[in-house]
Amino acid sequence: MPPTPRTPRSRWIEAGLDALARGGPDAVRVEALAAELGVTKGGFYGYFDGRPALLAEMLDEWERRCTLDVLARVESESGDPVERIRRAGQLTFSADLHRIDLAVREWARQDPEVAERLRRIDNARMDFLRAMFAAFIADPDEVEARSTLAFALAIGRHFIAADHPGRTKRDAVHLAGEFILRPHP
Repeated sequence: MPPTPRTPRSRWIEAGLDALARGGPDAVRVEALAAELGVTKGGFYGYFDGRPALLAEMLDEWERRCTLDVLARVESESGDPVERIRRAGQLTFSADLHRIDLAVREWARQDPEVAERLRRIDNARMDFLRAMFAAFIADPDEVEARSTLAFALAIGRHFIAADHPGRTKRDAVHLAGEFILRPHP
């Protein structure tokens, strides 16, 4: 009988990220992931020294997908600074990545190491925004304000529960984003 193919490392990491997004770090359990993948947990230990190693690799994958790959892609594409900001936001906060980003943010509230990593990632994202806004705005205070507002809108839009008379929530968020990206009068 031929040997059963191993479940790839990437599937364990992806299943871990899905569990994190659904239920936080406590939902990332080897037994539950194995059951979800339809395999035994023995294969897990062929890749990882334990649950902490999986959690670390999940954070590495989140960082790669949500920041490093996004910034590299935006830098490789043409476009003015406003188009690059829009593109980075579309890529970083797409529905599939945004749910993981929110879960990492919640996790960071409980874990100082995750909080430090999140701070580093958010600083890289803010540095990108600052550079883009500085390309068409001279006032450093306005650059900082717009960068902060753009970043807060991208993250916080998920938590807005207010009504927007005559507009959908999506319309209101789009309007706010366009206002932030408006050239200096």
